[in-house]
Amino acid sequence: MMDERFPFLSEPLNFPKFEFKFQDEQDGKLSIFDPLRKKYLILTPEEWIRQHIIQVLIQKYDYPRSLFALERGLKYNRLQKRFDVLVYDRNGAPFLLVECKASDVKLTQKTVEQVCVYNKTIQAPYLGISNGKQHIFMKFEELSNNFVQISDLPRI
Repeated sequence: MMDERFPFLSEPLNFPKFEFKFQDEQDGKLSIFDPLRKKYLILTPEEWIRQHIIQVLIQKYDYPRSLFALERGLKYNRLQKRFDVLVYDRNGAPFLLVECKASDVKLTQKTVEQVCVYNKTIQAPYLGISNGKQHIFMKFEELSNNFVQISDLPRI
């Protein structure tokens, strides 16, 4: 989709091609249909990445749609925070927490620390961060009591 108002839509991303539904809003904004929440959301650079991550997890990894929680609040040290994508395992326990960044945001140690801080409350064994161009996934290793980078995500 080419639209000069939204240059991030034409940036090449490190994702397979997916079909998305868009809708023009009266105020000149563009919305994208979120199939999990079953509604149109204002399209931001971060939402563009989040929708791709959702599709990768559903289509490539066969994660059931019913196990997703999106953009929910959490409390950490009395601060109100919001995570992007959380996938639960089939027993209802947190499984994978993913933080999405706009494609022009570099993934740094600070970005990794952000998802780790959120995970202190959530306690998922797998973490991920993505800006659409680069994806970092990690698994908690009990022996070292640390997260280590992994090359691929597990199936649920």
